[in-house]
Amino acid sequence: MKKRPLSGLGGLVYSTNKNLGTEREPSTLPPQQQDLRVHLDRMRGDKLVSRIVGFIGKDSGLDDLGRMLKSKCGVGGSAKDGVVLIQGDHRDKILILLTQAGYKAKKAGG
Repeated sequence: MKKRPLSGLGGLVYSTNKNLGTEREPSTLPPQQQDLRVHLDRMRGDKLVSRIVGFIGKDSGLDDLGRMLKSKCGVGGSAKDGVVLIQGDHRDKILILLTQAGYKAKKAGG
């Protein structure tokens, strides 16, 4: 008798964990309750990135925040895992944009 791989079962897996699949993203806090920090990091040698951490909420809210910052700064970047990366040193501009949007934000790091 030939063994069938698990992928042939249609992805069906049995688990005794009662909480499996019930994990939810935390609800997005309003901007006034968010406490964001803006860092400056070096990525891949000489390239600078502005890193915004401390966002609490859904991935869609983080994507919206990242999209707004990227478009206002006129640069690229990414938003994932609760962190927004903006290419270049735009900390001052990001602080102004975040405070205008109602977020509490501070510069962090050296």
